[in-house]
Amino acid sequence: MGLFDKFRKPKGKRNEIELDNKELKEDIANAALSILKPGAQYDSLENTIVEFGYLFTFEGHGVEALLKVTTDKSVFYFAVQKTSVIPLEFNEAFFKDTTEQFLTIHS
Repeated sequence: MGLFDKFRKPKGKRNEIELDNKELKEDIANAALSILKPGAQYDSLENTIVEFGYLFTFEGHGVEALLKVTTDKSVFYFAVQKTSVIPLEFNEAFFKDTTEQFLTIHS
């Protein structure tokens, strides 16, 4: 069973941000945070902010997400595809553009 398999229940597609799926958001945020290196990428996670560009579940496919993590040292971007959390080399403009394109296609 993959990390986010428990969220594959719905038929079709679901916008998990609109549905306020807190459990899924927290699981993904925690997975992304676990990739970051203490000391190099953050000193403290106390004021860390996680922002989702989009977060969908698709029947038979799983989770698709784009998120931004702002730590006390920098900003980091991640994608989620199925059960994988993938660090990205993005900037803010590309994050916003990719989010807008995805939402245009899937909303």
